[in-house]
Amino acid sequence: MTTKPRMLFNAFHMNCVVHQSPGLWVREEDHMVDYKDLDGWIEFAKLMERGKFDAIFLADVVGTYDVYGGSRDAAVRSAAQIPVNDPMLLIPAMAAVTEHLGFGFTSSVLQAHPFTFARQITTLDHLTRGRAAWNIVTSYLESTGRAYGHGGLPDHDVRYEMADEYCRLCYQLWEDSWADDAVVQDRKRGIYADPDKIRDIVHQGEFFKFEGCHLSEPSAQRTPVLFQAGSSSRGTEFAGIHGECVFVIGSTAEIAGNYVKGVREQAAKRGRKPDDIKGFAYMKVITAGTEEAAHKLRDEYLEQTSYEGSMALMGGWAGVDLSALDPNQPVEYIETNAIRTMLHSFSQADPSRQWTVGDIARYVGLGGAGPVLVGAPEQIADQLEDWIDAGVDGFNLAYSVLPGSFEDFIDSVVPVLQQRGRMQSEYAPGTLREKIFPGKGPRLAAPHPAATCRRPW
Repeated sequence: MTTKPRMLFNAFHMNCVVHQSPGLWVREEDHMVDYKDLDGWIEFAKLMERGKFDAIFLADVVGTYDVYGGSRDAAVRSAAQIPVNDPMLLIPAMAAVTEHLGFGFTSSVLQAHPFTFARQITTLDHLTRGRAAWNIVTSYLESTGRAYGHGGLPDHDVRYEMADEYCRLCYQLWEDSWADDAVVQDRKRGIYADPDKIRDIVHQGEFFKFEGCHLSEPSAQRTPVLFQAGSSSRGTEFAGIHGECVFVIGSTAEIAGNYVKGVREQAAKRGRKPDDIKGFAYMKVITAGTEEAAHKLRDEYLEQTSYEGSMALMGGWAGVDLSALDPNQPVEYIETNAIRTMLHSFSQADPSRQWTVGDIARYVGLGGAGPVLVGAPEQIADQLEDWIDAGVDGFNLAYSVLPGSFEDFIDSVVPVLQQRGRMQSEYAPGTLREKIFPGKGPRLAAPHPAATCRRPW
């Protein structure tokens, strides 16, 4: 009997009021208005470990959604990813109340110098005992580029060139600056570390310059688990070089599976193996005791979605202002290449449907950027298996209301998946990398550039 691979699960979250459900914060059972309260994050981490999730994946943006209506006003009114606090600062507190749960967070290559960021990551990997992950992004909001003094975003491919250089400099600091035996902790001689086992990294690149040693001693993983979410051809190439876990937003299982296949093909060109890459599909689940109850809950949520908040998010994602368009206007009459590209994913979700601007607002209002599964627990488990069979390895699971969406999933769907052998009932020992990639050890191996940058001592 062939054993089916287990599904990987991240809780997809953000340090703000509205992440992917614009409008639903008004519901009494949604607690995200308390996002500033550390106690809520601590309880959330405990819930995720009880549910045997692999990690919490914290999204982030360092800019505002200011395309819709030509300003950020709609985003502010609807709390669409603003206000938003730093995700990194939540992790030590959540790590302190958990033992196995991993913690990934998004950080753009625009927002911190690699020297500073490398030390932050190593600190997190120490404090979490090797449970840190980094989602590498190049940013997509023009407001981000303005905020960091670039006058707007650098060109798309230039941002990926920046990211490549950024990562390689971080790898040198994490992997090559300190020898494995640099720290001796010799109390008798009063020597903590051997200076001959620590070397400077000298980097004179196109975008970054640096000379010095890594300030932190090596952590369990050295390089954190690396997430990447680029969907363009350049992004897929980048993921094949650097990514371990790729995050894909696809409207169907086939689309998501094909994307993961494409990243694996890019990785293979560089000598990496298919099992060096794990694909995580964006997913939102609405479940209840019966199919009828689940659809009723879905309909309630749809009634409370925010048109303005949805359009604010859509404007940022697509880079096009839809504020002047009638909600009933069919999208095929919108003569804009950018929006047609963005809307292609919606048409793939239901090719027979004539999508209007209002339809898109409702889609985004309920599901955010991707699909929503609705049904009883067994039905949800069946559908998740379909996605795994299509080629993804797991899911970045978003929520409608918090903590209820995750509580419903953990209490009803997780037991079904565990009974089928599709989800872990106990955690494996070791670092986050060892849990996600069994048998591969805590550190990246060649030919990944984080391994090949290590020089002999």
